[in-house]
Amino acid sequence: MQLLHYLKSKLFIRTILTILLVLVVGIFLLNRFLSFKTNHGQKIEVPDLAKMSLVDAVKTLDEKSLDTVVMPYASYNPEFPPESVLSQNPEAGDFVKEGRKIYLTLNPASYRKIKVPNVLGKTKRQVVTQLTSTGFKIGKSTYIPDIGRDVVRKLRYNGAELEVGTAIPKNSTIDLVLGDGKKSSNTDSSN
Repeated sequence: MQLLHYLKSKLFIRTILTILLVLVVGIFLLNRFLSFKTNHGQKIEVPDLAKMSLVDAVKTLDEKSLDTVVMPYASYNPEFPPESVLSQNPEAGDFVKEGRKIYLTLNPASYRKIKVPNVLGKTKRQVVTQLTSTGFKIGKSTYIPDIGRDVVRKLRYNGAELEVGTAIPKNSTIDLVLGDGKKSSNTDSSN
């Protein structure tokens, strides 16, 4: 019976109203503080930085009060200038707040270098498959007197003989020197 009497008392009603008032004022102040602290309503459009040099990209982002983070290099893309912005996150046209980090991925200066695998003594078909899957292009084929028809005897790069294990840029063109399948005139006919 005392509990029911207390719930109907002015003291209880004042306590509940005081709690509600403190709660409403607290939520209002917290909302104002968060709006101020998080720059609520502020929108800065992220510029398109594609193909810009790193220096120009950083300058552009600084003018808009945005921070720059450079990510490790990606694979070389010949359609973009060397050392230019290849991609960015957030994307161009997105809206962000002041001080937001913009992540930039740069285009390397050139293709990375790859060691030439040992393909000497293998057939042209095997070598073409192996070299193209490694990242090289196949250029012209020339033939030399050799009993092995279409067997790779030498590799050439930019006109010079290419040693196995030499590192050259990915996407380079390698020329093949193949056997013509004919017995050489120096071979003893009694064999």
